[in-house]
Amino acid sequence: MDLEEYFETGPDFERPIFEVICGHMQSIDPDIWFEPVSVGIFFKRRSRFLALRTMTRWIAVSFSLNRKLESGRLARKVVAHGKRYFHVVNVPTAEAIDDQLLEWLAEAWHDDQ
Repeated sequence: MDLEEYFETGPDFERPIFEVICGHMQSIDPDIWFEPVSVGIFFKRRSRFLALRTMTRWIAVSFSLNRKLESGRLARKVVAHGKRYFHVVNVPTAEAIDDQLLEWLAEAWHDDQ
């Protein structure tokens, strides 16, 4: 599905969160590739390194790093997957996206080489 089709049925808070995150990722890699699918939007480089999944009151922003984060911001238990660690941060509004989260997402992009 295309991006406009994806956003037709989503909640109002979804698109602004996507725009902030996508804009940040495009500042790192102007050719960043993302795929809207029925369950969310997946960002890919070598593999899927970042996913935005819409929940009832927030977007679950999941990403993989080569290290395990220790932070109270993490919404779920960190899961090891091979040599990488899967992390999730719940983001209720675009204003909740801060430099720390954007740095983690940039690191996830970098780690996916």
